[in-house]
Amino acid sequence: MFDKILIANRGEIACRVIKTARKMGVKTVAIYSDADKEALHVQMADEAVHIGPPPANQSYIVIDKVMDAIRQTGAQAVHPGYGFLSENSKFAEALAAEGVAFVGPPVGAIEKMGDKITSKKIAQDANVSTVPGYMGLIEDAEEAVKISNQIGYPVMIKASAGGGGKGMRIAWNDDEAREGFQSSKNEAANSFGDDRIFIEKFITQPRHIEIQVLCDSHGNGVYLGERECSIQRRQQKVVEEAPSPFLDEATRKAMGEQAVALAHAVDYASAGTVEFIVDGDKNFYFLEMNTRLQVEHPVTELITGVDLVEQMIRVANGEALSISQDDVKLNGWAIENRLYAEDPYRGFLPSIGRLTRYRPPEELAAGPLLVNDKWQGDAPEGVVAVRNDTGVYEGGEISMYYDPMIAKLCTWAPTRDAAIEAMRNALDGFEVEGIGHNLPFLSAVMDHPVFMAGEMTTAFIEEQYPEGFEGVDLPEASLRQIAASAAAMHRVAEIRRTRVSGRMDNHERRVGTDWVVTLQGQSFATSIQADHEGSTVRFEDGTEVRVSSDWTPGDQLATLDIDGAPLVLKVGKISGGFRIRSRGADMKVHVRTPRQAELASLMPEKLPPDTSKMLLCPMPGLVVAINVQVGDEVQEGQALCTIEAMKMENILRAEKKSVVAKINAEAGDSLAVDEVIIEFE
Repeated sequence: MFDKILIANRGEIACRVIKTARKMGVKTVAIYSDADKEALHVQMADEAVHIGPPPANQSYIVIDKVMDAIRQTGAQAVHPGYGFLSENSKFAEALAAEGVAFVGPPVGAIEKMGDKITSKKIAQDANVSTVPGYMGLIEDAEEAVKISNQIGYPVMIKASAGGGGKGMRIAWNDDEAREGFQSSKNEAANSFGDDRIFIEKFITQPRHIEIQVLCDSHGNGVYLGERECSIQRRQQKVVEEAPSPFLDEATRKAMGEQAVALAHAVDYASAGTVEFIVDGDKNFYFLEMNTRLQVEHPVTELITGVDLVEQMIRVANGEALSISQDDVKLNGWAIENRLYAEDPYRGFLPSIGRLTRYRPPEELAAGPLLVNDKWQGDAPEGVVAVRNDTGVYEGGEISMYYDPMIAKLCTWAPTRDAAIEAMRNALDGFEVEGIGHNLPFLSAVMDHPVFMAGEMTTAFIEEQYPEGFEGVDLPEASLRQIAASAAAMHRVAEIRRTRVSGRMDNHERRVGTDWVVTLQGQSFATSIQADHEGSTVRFEDGTEVRVSSDWTPGDQLATLDIDGAPLVLKVGKISGGFRIRSRGADMKVHVRTPRQAELASLMPEKLPPDTSKMLLCPMPGLVVAINVQVGDEVQEGQALCTIEAMKMENILRAEKKSVVAKINAEAGDSLAVDEVIIEFE
């Protein structure tokens, strides 16, 4: 076995590889840019080598710099993670020339299958059903428009060397094809150093289902079930699960066998993923093969008990697979939610800044079910697992230079319903402050009836949130539970306040029992009767709720028992009450005396400032281009400027017909969120 492995990546995946290497007794080397000097993967590794400035094209994807780090440390093998150089055949060739093992497939397999255009042609030659498209190189935007018309709109414009949603655009007409071609080309060049583009038919109402394969250099290969990856935004996955709630055993077997056959056709040896689009009749079409470890690999590990990183390292070391297809058993259900540094209330645009608070839920193993990474029988009811793969820590910074993913929160349980419930509870207990993040959206998805029924497609977000995500309006039953909790917590806070003020005698008698709780536009008049075990909260209609908790004022997480059922709330203090977050809802909860509530109802509502004549920067980023000039008359939907953030280009468009009065930025400027870019007459 190797003595030392260099990880040619950063963040969460670098930390993930380090954990397995450490378990195997293998030392690790991290590489880092200026922006990652204090990063978690640098702290975890046995050694670390600085490789340059923050932009990836000046550090992480510069082959010569990575090779220098290998020589400095004497690493015998390199794990590339995903993204960056993971599917770069020139990097694999450079390693081979240096006598260093690549923890990934052979160069030939990368060249044939890692390139989206080449892999399509190979799949077609192998009689694999593929999505209609144009596999040749496309020279310019006008040729892209011509090809798009021949295929028929809508089309998907994709980077040949792409992945992770980078360099991907959907075009519904000629104008979008022109813009999409150029943006995809730019993103591909910046992210992968390869700006080749291809176009294929975009299948509406599809499901994105992928098969995990594992092969060695001795001719052995297995498939480890499938992953459902249909919930996506900007063609990047957000929620994944294994197995898929849609597939039957016959379809799973057919897809798996086809995936392994395709891998054998290119002498594949390592972990890899064959992606398919599956329609409503369970017809499946080969989409692409990712010749690397996938972001969502943990859900496969949770239902199979196979450590994919360990298997990749062993295959790279020349070992034969220790499992056959008959050994692969799918046990239980796993859900993965990707926690992103992005604002779901602003169209999922990136957010950067310092993590002033980062407290993931406690990780839980599945207990005695896993022995030497093998499943031992069926799980008893009630057993769950919680796993959080992350690359950040409290006090660390989220940089604008890299992908906005913070963590991958995974849960496992014997059934899908139980795995979803475990995920709900884990999300409720995940504390993140200091940046915008998508925890509220993830919580909303877990409670969405379409997801719960397993009927989602890749159009889930567009169909279920056509006007964008605006938070969650909780049902009245949930609001009553939160109102009762807030009343009970307010009583505790008031008792604390009277103690601090020095009025120690009969302090509890000085705290009232009648309170009006206002949240999400509703008011609940309550009366509290407290005892040593908790509080009984009585509503105006006579119904009662029993609340008990060990919450103390200042705690930002409240774990309560409501009529025997658990409830976890994120709690912040505001004037006259709390900011409470639960199950995707972010609420100002005011707790007032009846007289205070009466007076508050007479107060005028404060209106937000009028920004209708301004174009505000929706996220921190770099101005790539300004497309208009002062005095121009712009039409609704017209492109005004392009902002780049976290390797993604975002085109900002006019919301209505207007005239440009003032431009406050130019190409190359770095802007903060809500900074005024353009003013209109």
